[in-house]
Amino acid sequence: MGRIYNFSAGPAVLPEEVLQEAADEMLDYRGCGMSVMEMSHRSKVYETIIKEAEADLREIMNIPDNYKVLFLQGGASQQFAMIPMNLMKNRKAGYIVTGQWAKKAFQEAKIYGEAIELASSADKTFSYIPDCSDLDIPEDCDYVYICENNTIYGTKFKPPPDTKGHTLVADVSSCFLSEPVDVTKYGVIYGGVQKNIGPAGVVIVIIREDLITEDTLPGTPTMLKYKIHADNNSLYNTPPAYGIYICGKVFKWIKKMGGLTAMKERNEKKAKILYDFLDESKMFKGTVVKKDRSLMNVPFVTGDAELDAKFVAEAKAAGFENLKGHRTVGGMRASIYNAMPIEGVEKLVEFMRKFEKENAE
Repeated sequence: MGRIYNFSAGPAVLPEEVLQEAADEMLDYRGCGMSVMEMSHRSKVYETIIKEAEADLREIMNIPDNYKVLFLQGGASQQFAMIPMNLMKNRKAGYIVTGQWAKKAFQEAKIYGEAIELASSADKTFSYIPDCSDLDIPEDCDYVYICENNTIYGTKFKPPPDTKGHTLVADVSSCFLSEPVDVTKYGVIYGGVQKNIGPAGVVIVIIREDLITEDTLPGTPTMLKYKIHADNNSLYNTPPAYGIYICGKVFKWIKKMGGLTAMKERNEKKAKILYDFLDESKMFKGTVVKKDRSLMNVPFVTGDAELDAKFVAEAKAAGFENLKGHRTVGGMRASIYNAMPIEGVEKLVEFMRKFEKENAE
């Protein structure tokens, strides 16, 4: 069987040429006689790999010098605790709850201090982004937290909220490197890489230097202090070495494709094909308020659970994998990350048209 069109929300599709290159280097990385999977993270060869990955990411995102780039483990979920442990100096933080992951981060923060829900879209199953132009933020709030792109619900903050001078912390797991970003608007930008950048097991944290201090909450484990990882250039302990190596290859692929401006154009083009079809279809409906639609995750429904199930089954048989919606929402969801080729979306829409014709009342 050939490669299928993989619409998984994560771990997700990776650029084929990156996988091919990794396969070619699997047994012998550039003449060193071993795989990257086997080499010491303290070796000169590996030091070059991780340094180059960081340099390329800095270039792609235009990351200022006063921000550190950390390659960590524990996924985005571990950051739900690491952020308050390191940043909650006044034991108070504001959270905008726009989906399941923001909600989980909000609940976790409550363990460490007073977490305040500044806004939420739970009232309409997280199908929109609340108005964040004039939030009631307590003066002594340490930071304001958002999940910028909501993988499950298919919504995206555009632009980020007005934090009224407070540090903005954003989980960008599912929109990482999908478009240009002004890093200076954030105190912390972080994301698990398994959606748009690499294999599961790496989380990248981009953090402004003034937020990295010795002054963490009492009881913070050494491994959960940003300062430890920053001081040791992400090599305090054995990092997820192979995952970082693949991320590095994806960064090079993005540069080759023309950087984040080109990525945004490609992603807008792909998303338009699918959203335009959903807007004209009599059977399929998008579930998100138009202005808040994500370029990366597109949830849709027929309004009939049995028909949804039939569609998912027939789509799978036709070579379109992982279209079933998240269990909390039902329906379908197509994740169309950077590495999803445009023809994948075109063929999906073609298939949806055919299905609609065959199953029309």
